[in-house]
Amino acid sequence: MSQHVQSRRLRAVDLAKRKAEGRKIIALTAYHAHTAGILDPYCDFILVGDSLGMVMHGMESTLPVTLEMMIVQAQAVMRGTARALVVVDMPFGSYEASREQAFLSAARVLKETGAGAIKLEGGARFADTVAFLTERGVPVMGHIGLTPQSVNTMGGFKVQGHGAGDEARLIADARAISDAGAFAIVLEGIVEPVARAIATDPAVSAATIGIGATSACDGQILVLEDMLGLSERAPKFVKGYGSLREHIEGAVRMYAEEVREGRFPADEHTYAPR
Repeated sequence: MSQHVQSRRLRAVDLAKRKAEGRKIIALTAYHAHTAGILDPYCDFILVGDSLGMVMHGMESTLPVTLEMMIVQAQAVMRGTARALVVVDMPFGSYEASREQAFLSAARVLKETGAGAIKLEGGARFADTVAFLTERGVPVMGHIGLTPQSVNTMGGFKVQGHGAGDEARLIADARAISDAGAFAIVLEGIVEPVARAIATDPAVSAATIGIGATSACDGQILVLEDMLGLSERAPKFVKGYGSLREHIEGAVRMYAEEVREGRFPADEHTYAPR
């Protein structure tokens, strides 16, 4: 008789439970096994974001990121974690053409990485896709507001929610994605009153995750490299919880000086003959 192995990882349903219990959801991004391992005990979910294109590869936007890149980095994050739900971004061009394309891409991500959910950008126009995926066993996290994959049509990375028309559209987006079955929705770069209205809207049953939004969200997420002070420039909404860039530069400077002056390696860093 076969036996089922009970996973110790958090799942999408656990985030929904946290929302129902009024417990804040903690999340950060990660792209490597070693950093993911550090985050694992503290985060409810870890996002393998397509921001890796900008953070890891120096791209100007997330648009050039491929599905293969996302899968490789998600595999690394899965290897480094045992507890947190791992959510993987669907990159630009991997889901927009049709519901069927979205399912094939999402199925590949989940099968090849072992991750527990995918995230896709877009509001009401993708509600049908979200429903199609969730009906077929794919847990979906939505993403509305400032959606980086739409940077060209938005005219840049611009804060959303200015004006009554924009507010109505964003609320409609959140409701549509929630009604379609998304277990959570990232609210990015949305002015506080509008983000608060979405986060407290009884018609939005999905957990709301803020990034540059409002403290009223059910949880918060930041890009790890931003909050650790590794990025050269960080958005206004980022609070610096470290200054690792300065620390790393100092360590590298000291190393270079010691090598140049012949002080490294010293005897204790070499192997003596037997």
